[in-house]
Parts: sequence; C-alpha cells; structure tokens
Amino acid sequence: MTLSAIIVDDSEINLTLFKHLVGKIAGLEPHCFQSSSEGLAWCERHGADIVVVDYMMPEPDGIEFIRRFRRFPGMADVPVVMVTANDLKEVRYTALQAGATDFLTKPVDKNEFVARIGNMATLRRSQKLLADRAALLAAEVTAATATIVERERETIFRLAKAAEYRDPETGAHIMRMAAYSRLIAAVLGIGAEEQALLYETAPMHDIGKVGTPDFILLKPGRLTPDEFEVMKRHTVIGHEILQGSSSPILQAAAHIALAHHEKFDGSGYPRGLAGEAIPLHARIVAVADVFDALTSERPYKKAWTLDQAKDFLRDNAGSHFDPACVDALILGWDVVLDIKSRYREDAHGAP
Repeated sequence: MTLSAIIVDDSEINLTLFKHLVGKIAGLEPHCFQSSSEGLAWCERHGADIVVVDYMMPEPDGIEFIRRFRRFPGMADVPVVMVTANDLKEVRYTALQAGATDFLTKPVDKNEFVARIGNMATLRRSQKLLADRAALLAAEVTAATATIVERERETIFRLAKAAEYRDPETGAHIMRMAAYSRLIAAVLGIGAEEQALLYETAPMHDIGKVGTPDFILLKPGRLTPDEFEVMKRHTVIGHEILQGSSSPILQAAAHIALAHHEKFDGSGYPRGLAGEAIPLHARIVAVADVFDALTSERPYKKAWTLDQAKDFLRDNAGSHFDPACVDALILGWDVVLDIKSRYREDAHGAP
C-alpha cells in the first residue's frame, strides 16, 4: 500500500531534505510544496495520508494550514506532524487544538524524522486497513440483508398466491392491484421507500381467505347474510396471521389485511372505521383492489370496461373510497393502462 506524504515548507533546502528522508521510508510517496496554499489545494483535490508542515510560513501559517486541512472530507484522522523552531508551549497547545498529531523541532534530527514519520505511516496503514475492512463488512452485510429481504418478498408473494388459489381471483390480479397501489401512492406524493413497502404488502390483503370455507368462497351466487358474516371474517383472520411479526413488511400487511374493506363513510367492516381513521395503505389498496376486480373477467361475471370502473370509483368517492385515492388513480391513467396491458391473464387466469 503506497501512502502519500505531503511536505509543506517555504524553505527549499528543508523541502529537499525532508523529501530525501521520506524516500528512505518504504511505501511513502512524497509531494512537496513551498506554498502552503498550493499544498492545501492539492490536499483538497487528492487527500493525504501523512502531512509534514512547517509552523513559520507566509499565510496561511502551519497552524492555520492544519485547521483548514482538518475540515476536508476524510482528513480528520490523518497524521499531521508540525515542524517548528519555536519551543514555546503555547504554540504547541494551539497546534494540538488545531489538530496536530506530533511535533519535530528544528534543526530536525534525521534519525528522529525517519522514525517518527515511519511510525505515522504504520498508523495510517492500520487506519486504512480498518476502514477497508469496515467497508467490506458493511458491503457484505448489505448484500446479506438484500438476500434476506428478497427471500422475504418471494415468500410473501407465494403466500398471497396461495390465498388467491382458493379464490376465483388470479396471480395477475395481485400483481396489477399491487402496481395500482404503488401508482396511487406515488401520485399522492408518498416517498419511494413507502411506495415500495406498499407494493410488497398489497398482495397480502386477502391472505385471510385461507380460513374461509370453500362453499362460501367459491359460491357463484349472492351470499346469504350469515354467509357474508363468515366471509367478512377473512379480514380478521388475515390480521391474526400477519400480526406480531418482527418484519416491517408483515406488520404493514397486517394493517392492510384488517382494514382494506373499511369504507370512507364508516359503513365498512370489520370495525366500521371512517375517513382518515382508516390506515392510508388500506384506503389505497381498497381503490386498487376494487378497480382491478371490476375490470377483470371471472367465471361468474364479465369484465367492466375501464371507463365503467372509473365512473364507479368516482360515484363512490367519499362513501366507499377515499376521494384523494380515487383522484390519484385517475391522474395516473396512462400508467393504469400500461399496468393493465403488462399483467395480462391467459385463458386459465394465470399471469
């Protein structure tokens, strides 16, 4: 590992001497400056691994040089040795406060110079190795975390498909409604991280249907009042399946599963929440889910046209749906058309 040694001294003789001594230390590449301003400019552009700076120089002097140098990004821990003929304690105290690491007193002893700068080089190498190791570990942790998150996402999607297989809905449906949900969130101005969270959690909205009996779930006609009460339980079942997890994704999905059938006017279920008391993610998913259900063909119904579904959302904004969420879907209509085209179904309902 080659380190850069910056030598700043307004005396050409001293520069020549210090450059020669630095050359005796393996792995150090000297860069010499008679002007402290030029030395600072070089350090700002390229950084430094060791600095040797004279105290008595034209402006900026050695102490001011150190102050400015320490303000450069990544230079807070670089070893800095001040060379001075002044042995007053006040000067050294001021230099230490400015960020000096060590001192050499003129006339400089050659053996002492080589030993001190060599020690500084060893220190700097250790610093850089530790920093590289920390960066490597951070990268490994990031990669491992990404793998875990990706596996979690895959598991969630497969769980969502498991629920859909018991329902006349399809895998394409959960992809479309997740994409519609993300679109609504984006138009509402929700941040990218929360948009991604919503995209990942929306497919879990009906996971509770795994607990709904087939004779109710697959019934082609209208449900009786008693049967509908059983059907409504899927919101609570989904919440019970997902709640209590340490995963932020499953925590958010639990709220959506419980509240996606609440209505903006308070007439929904299971808790009869109204307005902003309904979690925002659930309000978004309610619009996305109903819109895709209306525009999708199923064994028991024909698909509505997109305009018919749009009119239905508008007519029920403020009663069933959050008006802001309805407006957001319509404002992103070009993206809606793209999503509808991208996630098509084959004759068997597969995406």
